[in-house]
Amino acid sequence: MSFKYPPNDDLRRLLRFEPDSGAIWLGERRMVLMHTLALTALRQDLITSVGAEHARRILTRMGYAAGMCDAEHARKTRPDMSLQECFLVGPQLFMLEGSAHVTPVNLTFDVQAGQFYGEFSWDHSWEAYAHQQKYGPDTDPACWTLLGYASGYTSAFMGRLILYKETLCAACGAEHCHIVGRPIEEWPDGEAHRMYFNDDSLMEKMEALQSQVDALKSTLEPANLGGQLIGNSKVFRKAYALMQKVAHTQATVLLTGETGVGKERFARALHELSSRADKPFVAVNCAALPSELVEAELFGVEKGAYTGAHAMRVGRFERADGGTLLLDEVGELPLAAQAKLLRVLQEGEIERVGGETTRKVNVRLVAATNVDLQQAVLAGRFRADLLYRLNVYPVCIPPLRERKTDIEPLAQSMLTRFCALHSKRVMGFEERAMQALQQHSWPGNVRELENLVERGVILALQAGMVEVEHLFPNEPDVVQTSLNEHGHLARLPTAQDKDLCTRILESGSALEDIDALVLDLAVARARGNLSEAARMLGMTRPQLAYRLKHRHTRCVASSETDPSSSIPI
Repeated sequence: MSFKYPPNDDLRRLLRFEPDSGAIWLGERRMVLMHTLALTALRQDLITSVGAEHARRILTRMGYAAGMCDAEHARKTRPDMSLQECFLVGPQLFMLEGSAHVTPVNLTFDVQAGQFYGEFSWDHSWEAYAHQQKYGPDTDPACWTLLGYASGYTSAFMGRLILYKETLCAACGAEHCHIVGRPIEEWPDGEAHRMYFNDDSLMEKMEALQSQVDALKSTLEPANLGGQLIGNSKVFRKAYALMQKVAHTQATVLLTGETGVGKERFARALHELSSRADKPFVAVNCAALPSELVEAELFGVEKGAYTGAHAMRVGRFERADGGTLLLDEVGELPLAAQAKLLRVLQEGEIERVGGETTRKVNVRLVAATNVDLQQAVLAGRFRADLLYRLNVYPVCIPPLRERKTDIEPLAQSMLTRFCALHSKRVMGFEERAMQALQQHSWPGNVRELENLVERGVILALQAGMVEVEHLFPNEPDVVQTSLNEHGHLARLPTAQDKDLCTRILESGSALEDIDALVLDLAVARARGNLSEAARMLGMTRPQLAYRLKHRHTRCVASSETDPSSSIPI
């Protein structure tokens, strides 16, 4: 049976190099180049430390995971091709990644019926070579990682476990490796091989030990960081520890931090951890209240206090009686309201607008602000005596850019929440998307992350992954390189490059004219300095001078035959 691979240009484009960020990508999955000598040393260390059987399990599982990842690219990359051409993505990626040269010998399958039979020949298997280098010719096949890859890729493609076995192996002295794959149930000894795809006893022991460590850690630290507070970074832990210590007291707390860091969530967590947890938690954004209505909203209104006050209305302080009141953006309070707030804090009583009697309230006050209240006092916008009353116990909440290690758990938690909210099944974040989240500067902090994750959930495909384009659809493309048809690194065109080329083609101008215009513009911008113009154009000064001279010669020749066509330089 003769097989011809489809062109692999589509797969080469999946492989992208980003030297500036230190990343290599295959589609949305991050890759890494490794020396075969290093992989050989790893195999040897595994065999020496845990034995050949455990080493085979670990390496098979590693290859299986790699094959499963590459299977994602099959139908996504070639949706309009035949199933056989889609399936050949795996062998072609296998070769592109440097594992071995694959020659299909026999391939028949029916995805719907779950039927599969495949025979392939491998030449230049890195694993067979590595094994033979360390141990000499062996009696048993040794391409464990590569067999795992073949099984993982085919199993993902077929939707059932496909087991590959080597009938010939170069590590045993054969000229090449030969593998056969079929559903594991069709192999007489298939069940004996199933253990290579399951967690082995060594892994179970390690997981058991890890669970014991986690259990011990849980006795030393809170299991739940209060509602939606998530984080393990040092700066976050410091802020959370401060909040924990004051939660069971009645002290006034001042939460400071940039917009979007989660001050209200900290306030809610403080309330939940306090003795007032079963009482109301009331939050009010002082910046959102019109200045003429601030006092009425905070302290309440008596009937007939002003035009339109047709009924008595209790204020936020009375609603929060016995519980906690959060005054968010407290720095935006008018000075008149600040004076009344100071009296409430001093006396523990309020007076409704238009009222003649005072009312006792038992409220735990939490204030929050993103402005420097000390500077506001100096500017005359905030009362110094009120600041002293509020600043009993300050807690500064760190911005998200200072707690990078918290981004992934926060994003995963938000993903789960928004999937439930929008009734959508999303499998997670692609690695490039998560790296983009890690590298973002987060001017909007946790609130911005929340918005981006919700956008990602909405744009992601059902049962798909959140990709970087879903999170940052308007971000400029990163300059990347890929492999050209000769196997050399070449720059990939960005979206802006493609848009520019499209506009040039649609303009109807000849390439020669476009070239001339670009050269003239560069020289004009450089005010005639050819060295500077050459730098703009990414060429040397002699190259630019040659092109200008060549164009001048061409123009002169053209003008001699047709004087009307002369173009001045």
